[in-house]
Order: sequence, then C-alpha cells, then structure tokens
Amino acid sequence: MGIEGNEWGFRVGILPKGPLDKISDVSGVTVGHCTLADGAVQTGVTALLPHPGDIYHEKVVAASHVINGYGKTTGLVQVEELGTLETPILFTNTLSVGTAQTALVKYMLARNPDICETTGSVNPVVCECNDSNLNDIRGLHVTEDNVFAALADCRADFAEGAVGAGRGMRCHSLKGGIGSASRVVELDGKPYTIGALVLSNHSTFEELVVAGTPIHSLLGGKLPSHEDKGSIITVLATDIPLSQRQLRRLCHRALVGLSRTGSHCGNGSGEIVLAFTTANRVPHYSDKALLPMTVLHDDAINPLFRAVAECVEESVLSSLLHAETVTGYHGRTVPCLTELLQQRDRVPSPEEGK
Repeated sequence: MGIEGNEWGFRVGILPKGPLDKISDVSGVTVGHCTLADGAVQTGVTALLPHPGDIYHEKVVAASHVINGYGKTTGLVQVEELGTLETPILFTNTLSVGTAQTALVKYMLARNPDICETTGSVNPVVCECNDSNLNDIRGLHVTEDNVFAALADCRADFAEGAVGAGRGMRCHSLKGGIGSASRVVELDGKPYTIGALVLSNHSTFEELVVAGTPIHSLLGGKLPSHEDKGSIITVLATDIPLSQRQLRRLCHRALVGLSRTGSHCGNGSGEIVLAFTTANRVPHYSDKALLPMTVLHDDAINPLFRAVAECVEESVLSSLLHAETVTGYHGRTVPCLTELLQQRDRVPSPEEGK
C-alpha cells in the first residue's frame, strides 16, 4: 500500500492519498502482471486496463508527452493525433515490444469482430524499458501467452516492485520496477483521484533523493557508478473530466516528480508519459455529430499539478521500496533499497563487534 507507514518515516507530499495509494484508486483502473524469474531470465509483462468495459468502443480521452525520447513505445502517434486511448496499456522489455503488440492486437480482435471488417484498425499501446543488465533480453523469452496472462491478472490491489515488466529493471542503480501512488483533490466540494504508475529503470545511485534526503550520504557509501542509459515509463490516470490539452499539461508535470527523486533525464534515457481520464468517454460509433464533454476550468488545475508531482515522486520510491534484491543474467546482482536501509540501521551483535 504505497510507502505510507514505512519504518524509515519517508513521507511524500501533503495531499491525501487514496485507500490503496495506487493508480487503481481511480475507479475501474486495474493492473496485472506476468513475471518470469528463472536464472538468466528476469523479465515479464505488466498490463493496465483503463476501465472494465469495452475500451475500443468506449475510448478514454488521452495524451502523451516525451520528456527524453530514447524509447520504442508504440501507439503514441495516434494518441496524440486523435486524443484517445482504445486498448489496454502494456509494459515489457525493449526487445519484446513486437511480441506484446501482436498479442494485444489478437486480444482486441477477439473482443471486437468489427475491427478491419466494418470499421477501422486498432492502435495498440506498448511501452518498454531495457532490462538487459539482469535479463537475457536477446533470448526473447516473453511470449504472447505471457501477455494474455498479465491481462487476465488485472486487479485493483496489484503487486509492486520486481514484478511483471519490472522484474529485471534497475532504478538509481538499485532494484526498481513497478511503483504506484495516488492523491485525492477536491473540486466543487467533491473528491477526485489522480494516480500514477511507473516502470522505473533510470538514473544513478549518486543522484537518488528520498523524501528530500540524498540517499548515498544517508547510507554512507555508494554503489558502482554507471552511465544513465535507462528509462522510465509513467502513466497517469484520473477521474477528473479533462481535455487532451489538459492531460498533456499533467504529463509535463511528471518531470517535477522525477526531478525530486534526483533524475536529470540522461541522454540515453527514455522518459515517456501517458495520461488518460476515465470521466470523458468517446464512443467509437455515434449517431450524433456533436458530443457533450465536461472539462475542468484551467484556473482550478494547480492542485492537479501538485498531485501529479507527488504521485510520480512516490511511485518511483515505491518501486524501490517494494523490490527485492535480484540476481540474474551472467550472475549479476542488483541490491534493493530496503536491504541497504536495514543494513544501515542494524545494530552489530557483540560477536560482530570484536
């Protein structure tokens, strides 16, 4: 349940959290995983369903933003052109994007017999990060069945850390992966939710800041340095009625949360953000030329910007605090933040002190 109540007293932001402190606090949003963890194979698939209905025929308004474009995400061109999302969102490793895209197409065809028959095509959205440090990525171990398993596993109370697509990911030189958080804002006397989910695989240990504290100084040492060539995928969801333009403005604020954790978005890193609202649905078919849509007044958007910054910052930290140490490809081991913090706080036994 987020990082609230952690034994080290980390607290991110001031806004209230949702009951699960996850992106699924936005009603209808669910997330599922298929994790592959066997020796040199440390990878997987994560799936996000924007709502439990027919996403193709009930599209959600969406937008995206590329902070640094070293990435291979599919589907964003159409999202930006039309302003809608019409499939689940998949996450996997870089070289498995093609497999995941094919599986997602099959998933959508099975549920929508009109695609490419009596109507147009479908725009599958697949996001990736490179897990080749811990995973035998060249082995192409992710299968279409793994994608179907992740989609079938979608639920509100999902796991975080080294699971699904996050299994082989490395964040700030530590074990990263899947992290999530949510915040609640009040508009016209009614509570609304903003949530974030990240696939973290970016930045370096020396840069990591946890709740305002540089972690390398807190731990009294550092890990072997490496160049920042990783990536982070961020998905934002909300039940606030927003336009595509406003959702894109939320995407821009994800960088605030990433910066608070110490990231400077290196040259070889891919920082890509996708946002959607479940409030404004766009029907695939309509008898009417004009569609009603409610949107937030821009003068009321500042609390949303704060919520995004807090959610993204906490999601990165949640991916670190929920992950465990993993040993994978070529025997490489990436330690987890929790164990390092426990080692710092552990009191040596009398025998160890001799």
